[in-house]
Amino acid sequence: MRLRRLAAELRSLRTASAMTREEVSEQTGINSATLYRIETAKVRPQRRTLVALLDKYGVTDEDTRNELIDLSKQAAQLGWLQAFESELPDEYTAYISFEAEALGLRNYECLFVPGLLQTEDYARAVIAGAVPIADDGYVERRVEARLKRQASLQKDGPLNLWAIMDEAVLHRLVGGTKVMVEQLAALANASKQPHIVVQVVPFGVGAHPGMPGSFAIMDFPETADPDLVYIDSMAGELFLERDADVRRFTVIFEHLRAAALNPVDSARLIREVANKMQ
Repeated sequence: MRLRRLAAELRSLRTASAMTREEVSEQTGINSATLYRIETAKVRPQRRTLVALLDKYGVTDEDTRNELIDLSKQAAQLGWLQAFESELPDEYTAYISFEAEALGLRNYECLFVPGLLQTEDYARAVIAGAVPIADDGYVERRVEARLKRQASLQKDGPLNLWAIMDEAVLHRLVGGTKVMVEQLAALANASKQPHIVVQVVPFGVGAHPGMPGSFAIMDFPETADPDLVYIDSMAGELFLERDADVRRFTVIFEHLRAAALNPVDSARLIREVANKMQ
C-alpha cells in the first residue's frame, strides 16, 4: 500500500514537471523500464534513485522529501510473506499485502468459500482440486499461506469482511462430507463475529450479477488510497483501480447484497445444508 502511494506521488511529480519517462531517463540515467516499474509500484526505488528523482522534479521542501523517503523505507513486504516469495505468484503476494492493510473487504465468491473463512482441510481440498498436477509440498505451502492470511480477521482492529456466496458453494462437496460439514459449521460461527457479515444468494433468485465470476473490493484507512478491485481467474490475476471499474464492481456488489438472503437467514440456510449432509 505504501509502495502504491509512493508510486502515485512520483507520477504526480513527473506530470507536474511536464516530463515524459523517456526524458527523465535521459536526464537522470535511470533506466526507463526501472522508472516504469517504480511508477507502477512494481519495485521499491533505491534511496539514491528516489533522491535523484526528487532532485529532478524540483522537490526542495525537506519535510516532503523526508516523507517520501520514509514512505519508501516503510514499503516493506509482510515479514511472513518473505518465506513464500519463490512459491507464490507476484500478483497473489501483492493481494495479500493489500489485504493486510485494508480496512474493509467486500468479497463475492461463486465457487468456493472465501479464503479468509476456509478451514484448513477445506483449503487443502480446494487447492489440491484446483491444481491437480501440484505435489503435496506445493499444496501444504499454499494452505499455510492461506491460513496466515486469516490473521487479518483476528488482529486488533480487524479487517471488516462482507462475504457473499452463491448457494452452490454450500452444496459442493469439497473434500467430502466430513470436511464440508466442518466448513459450513465454521462459516456459520464466523458470521456471528461483529466484523464479519456472511450472505448467501439462494438458487431461487435465478440469474444474478455475480454469475460471471468472483471478485473482491478492498478499501483502505487512508483517504489518499483509492479502493482496489481484485479478480482471480484462470486467465490470471488482475487489479483494477480506475474509478469507473471500482464503481462498476461496487454496483454489482450492492445488487448482490440486495439479492442475497439477509445475514440471519443466510446463517440458517448454511446450518440447514450442513444438517442435510449429516
